[in-house]
Amino acid sequence: MDIIRIILSILLPPLGVFLQVGLGKHFWINVILTLLGYIPGIIHAIYIIVTR
Repeated sequence: MDIIRIILSILLPPLGVFLQVGLGKHFWINVILTLLGYIPGIIHAIYIIVTR
């Protein structure tokens, strides 16, 4: 299941974080990072998925 989340995180980072933690603070942090730059959003999303 983590592989699917990682693939979704590459395509749309907030979706991968949402599937992992829901609508918590990490989701909103990821939305902001994705809006500021696509790559930081991907890095944060993969970090959240791998560490949880």
